[in-house]
Amino acid sequence: MKKFIASLLVAASACLTALTPAHAAGGAAVQLDKFPTEKLHDTAALQRGAQLFVNYCLNCHAAAFMRFNRLQDIGLTEQQIKDNLLFTTDKVGDLMNVSLNARQAKDWLGATPPDLTVIARSRASHAGSGADYLYTYLRTYYRDETKATGWNNLAFPSVGMPHVLWELQGERRAIFEEVKDPHDPKKVTHAFKSFEQIKPGKMSAQEFDSAVGDLVAYLQWMGEPNQGLRVKLGVWVLLFLAVFTVIAWRLNAAFWKDVK
Repeated sequence: MKKFIASLLVAASACLTALTPAHAAGGAAVQLDKFPTEKLHDTAALQRGAQLFVNYCLNCHAAAFMRFNRLQDIGLTEQQIKDNLLFTTDKVGDLMNVSLNARQAKDWLGATPPDLTVIARSRASHAGSGADYLYTYLRTYYRDETKATGWNNLAFPSVGMPHVLWELQGERRAIFEEVKDPHDPKKVTHAFKSFEQIKPGKMSAQEFDSAVGDLVAYLQWMGEPNQGLRVKLGVWVLLFLAVFTVIAWRLNAAFWKDVK
């Protein structure tokens, strides 16, 4: 019994550690930027996000629980999907798999690239939603020559994945400053101050933020394509329950009015 309780405590500790926000260079926790939720209701944004996902993510990362034909739910026709988004298969009804072998990927990359079907849901924590995390993560890459890939990330320090969107954003370096630890004045930590652009990208900073918002919106939608319908049905269900509650209350009063 004691071993069982100890294992539960260890598991709880591991969960809390996993949910703790990332720290930049050992400094303060990185504040997650708010994902622009209005993009979830923008069909054009979802379509642009699907295009970015297929072009930049679907080379290594699969979405093995999503079929290409579900993209019709965001306004794309079957022909548009065939002409613009089918690179890994010839059939619209196929799953979004990749040809990369998982065992070889682990040997080449050090770890198997995770499936992204529900990545937006799995990254939610007390620090923010999964969409907030992805929106921050994809926008906080910077050059770090001490890393094997040449890249590092504020939201995910020592990340193994290189910056796949670097052509769009360009190259930046992170500027850190030394600050005293508020809990121990003798201790000095490095806190993130700002980014410095080294090489420009194909997009301006505003355009890149908007593009990442489109991509994250698509990832959020892909995690639960019926989310919009579920919310609409939920409203009607609550309205029905409210009306039915009033009817049931009046019926109860009518049934028991002659009972003393």
